[in-house]
Amino acid sequence: MRPPAVAGSFYPQDPQELRSAVEALLDGVPFQPDRSAPDRSFALVVPHAGYRWSGPTAAHAYARLAGRRDIERVVLLGPAHRVPLRGIAVPKLAHWSTPLGAVEIDTGGAADLVAAGLAVADDAPHAPEHALEVQLPFLQVLGFSKVLPVCVGAAAPDAVAALLSLVAGPGTLVLCSTDLSHYLTQEEARAADEGTVDAVVRLEPGRIGEHGACGRYALRGLLTWARDLAPDVRVLHQATSADEGGPRDRVVGYLAASLTAS
Repeated sequence: MRPPAVAGSFYPQDPQELRSAVEALLDGVPFQPDRSAPDRSFALVVPHAGYRWSGPTAAHAYARLAGRRDIERVVLLGPAHRVPLRGIAVPKLAHWSTPLGAVEIDTGGAADLVAAGLAVADDAPHAPEHALEVQLPFLQVLGFSKVLPVCVGAAAPDAVAALLSLVAGPGTLVLCSTDLSHYLTQEEARAADEGTVDAVVRLEPGRIGEHGACGRYALRGLLTWARDLAPDVRVLHQATSADEGGPRDRVVGYLAASLTAS
């Protein structure tokens, strides 16, 4: 069991407080699912800062999943912030926990990726990492309980795309966890993020620069994989930490986006 690494800092440690916080974030999204025409997103881009800052943006993506009953597994892609990683790592452990309880890891899917030479089994990059962990309480509140965490270090877009080609398909939702620009002024961040967001919408991974997104390797791979699917890419919400009350001279950019089959 992987214990939570950032409970009490990135999100509340108390279970009831955490559940209430997630529910409030979801309730604050103007979008409400159309039960007659359920969401058909096969991939989402979500941010991963503390809930105080990126939670409102993340909620715009997660609100679309309310009522989805076709999703059996969520593949989580995100960067390695604290442990240097070349390539891609999946967990060995069978469960991860948050204050809301345990989440089942798709160990079979992880083993398939290792057997195919597309990833290594290594819990070390995952242990202190927040980018994937902060997604779990949203998924738990929405009723999704099986995930395949994929930590993406320095990796070619084609390598990530090959991994997604193996694991994606009916019953699987892909979540790409990334923030956008870091520590620019509000005006600089907005200009930089517009270019990155345009690259996402146009499915142009080569335009995502080194400082465009902290999860750039995962994001480039997602877009490379998705190009052949010709999806409809929609920006659900875009903001910065300054928009959520933070200082305007050192901001982080956030994006929620959906990829839906045309």
